[in-house]
Amino acid sequence: MGPALSLTLFTRLLLASLLGGMIGLEREIHGRPAGFRTHLLVSLGACLFVITSVEFYYLFGNFTGTTPVGVDPGRVAAQVVTGIGFLGAGAIIRERASIRGLTTAACLWVAAALGVACGVGLFNLAVAVTAIALGSLLLLKQAEKRLARDFYLNVQVWGEEGEGFAASIRQAIAALGMEITEAGYDSDLVHRRMLVEFQVKRTRKAGAAELMATLGSLQGVRRVKVQ
Repeated sequence: MGPALSLTLFTRLLLASLLGGMIGLEREIHGRPAGFRTHLLVSLGACLFVITSVEFYYLFGNFTGTTPVGVDPGRVAAQVVTGIGFLGAGAIIRERASIRGLTTAACLWVAAALGVACGVGLFNLAVAVTAIALGSLLLLKQAEKRLARDFYLNVQVWGEEGEGFAASIRQAIAALGMEITEAGYDSDLVHRRMLVEFQVKRTRKAGAAELMATLGSLQGVRRVKVQ
């Protein structure tokens, strides 16, 4: 491997680290678990995989024309796409009715793609994708804040089991302009107590405290929990 080729490969690795790190820096600033170093290493590793695969092609490929080449450099790149899934899955966190980390998982996926692009020398394309990704993360987040969105709450109500207990809770939620999307019931026949659990959709952020106060004032209610 000559000096010029070594310099070319080093440039690919360096650019992959830089572009992946730029996306990771945005995640780091927003306090995400997969931040600057994670994205940098993902992009760097993906780039190295592709460079190694291409080198295998040049070292072990048969270019005499007498037999098939027998080495497919695209296989390693395809496995990078599959393998990055375990890191993305680790960045996704489910918390009851909400899921966090999807954007970070997508960023890790893009960082791996940047490494692959740099590994084969598609520098202009990698830089363009980095600019688009950063623009999406920084600008579209501000646009999302201005959109009317639905918000979800998990509501748990404990009380004395009786006729119309669950119905009164449903009516109170509907009166506040909220919609019940899921419901669950748990009845303690020995102590005559009942747990009613709802997932409630609301179109405004305010309203959790109001909902708790309304449900707490209903007859027979002993405890209310809103998340």
